[in-house]
Amino acid sequence: MAYSMDVVIETPQHDVDMKAGLDTLQGSSDAVRCISESILTKQVPERLTHKSRVRTLLKQSFKGSYGHAFQLEILDGELQSIFNRIGQSVFSELIAFYLNEAMNVESRVLSPRAQKIVEGLGEISEALTNQLRKSSVKNIHEVPIKFNHDVKIRFRRNRDNQTVLALFNQETAKFFKAVEGKQKSELSAIITRLNIHTGNGRLQEEGADHTLPFSFSMGYKAISLKAKKVFSANLDFNNGLESQQWQYLRLVVRPINLLDGPVVKYIIEGYYE
Repeated sequence: MAYSMDVVIETPQHDVDMKAGLDTLQGSSDAVRCISESILTKQVPERLTHKSRVRTLLKQSFKGSYGHAFQLEILDGELQSIFNRIGQSVFSELIAFYLNEAMNVESRVLSPRAQKIVEGLGEISEALTNQLRKSSVKNIHEVPIKFNHDVKIRFRRNRDNQTVLALFNQETAKFFKAVEGKQKSELSAIITRLNIHTGNGRLQEEGADHTLPFSFSMGYKAISLKAKKVFSANLDFNNGLESQQWQYLRLVVRPINLLDGPVVKYIIEGYYE
């Protein structure tokens, strides 16, 4: 079963700086390979080589904004069977989830099948996200940073039907220049998403209309069972309720800020009972 994708650089001239363009294409290939291999083998690859059982192949280009079609190739019968069981639709959800997670961008709610796979990866999920941030997702941003052209990675069902999995632009690039603050402060918020294996999630501050990602300062393994249940219980309680009925947690946090000020993530240091 072929899994076809493309990378689109939205430049009106239909051409792009060669160095930045190649870096963006390389980052796109590496990110998709890294995510795919991690899902299929349940191991995050430290290096991607020509000997890998999961590769990407450049296909014929297309007219319009500068871009390239490519295809995920799985050179292992067992891994191909795993991919077939997952299916293209769920696999697309997972690629989109991890690409956006690497930029701390909130993605769409996963289907039950996709969510089960993420939970099954356990701590591999966190290692995969960190690996993507180190190089491949940074490289994808070469064109947005240097030339302010948006980049899209899309799943190609066919020539006329494509689904955008992730968008990369100057706004998403700002995350890689964020600075972790040292000053602690109190925050009243609800938990809107929580990975029970990694402790990563999203919260919504009281009075805000958007969510922000969070993680725990000491690592989720070191968090007491009692504390873990407090956070998961808050998520469960508020699920489906109107905002007037929400119950908030009082948190001790440190912010991660962009250079121009806005908070892009919180590090949770503790909470008040």
